[in-house]
Amino acid sequence: MKSTLTNMVLSLGTITIVAAALLAGVYSVTKEPIEEANRQKTTEAIAAVLPEGVEIAEGQEVIVGGESRPVTIYTATKDGQPAGAAVESYSLDGFSGEINIIYGFDAEGTVTGFEVIQQAETPGLGAKMNDWFRMTEGRRSIIGLNSSANNLTVSKDGGDVDAITAATITSRAFLDALRRADAAFRQTTAN
Repeated sequence: MKSTLTNMVLSLGTITIVAAALLAGVYSVTKEPIEEANRQKTTEAIAAVLPEGVEIAEGQEVIVGGESRPVTIYTATKDGQPAGAAVESYSLDGFSGEINIIYGFDAEGTVTGFEVIQQAETPGLGAKMNDWFRMTEGRRSIIGLNSSANNLTVSKDGGDVDAITAATITSRAFLDALRRADAAFRQTTAN
């Protein structure tokens, strides 16, 4: 084939169309399995942050504090009585962007657990959030804290939680998501 502008445009156009068709095909084949894997991950996280033997209601979207994006709350009951909730929350202020976390609360609003669903924080630093905020050393663990008795901000900001060493931005984002989840829980249980 002769090297002319027309031939180069046709070759590049053909390659682009074939690549786009392949990409669309891969997307259509993988879309449902990815969505199912995400649903399964969410279901497992909800079960992990709530006590065993509770009935979990369908997720309900809640807008907190005039924000435009909702969080999702899954209320839990045991023997017909409120037993707490799992709240899927987020923060857009992570060091590497958005983080998504599911927090568990008992009926009084005390944090019972959490599971990080999605994050892109720095490996070895901010990515340690799933372990760091469970550690009993210092004031790292958020499990057992309640916003009515604890300041859910990092100690550098006057709060009751130690930030991840060298990852204060990630720590602030993690606790921002927790405060948003706590507000949704309190807003929902007050009704």
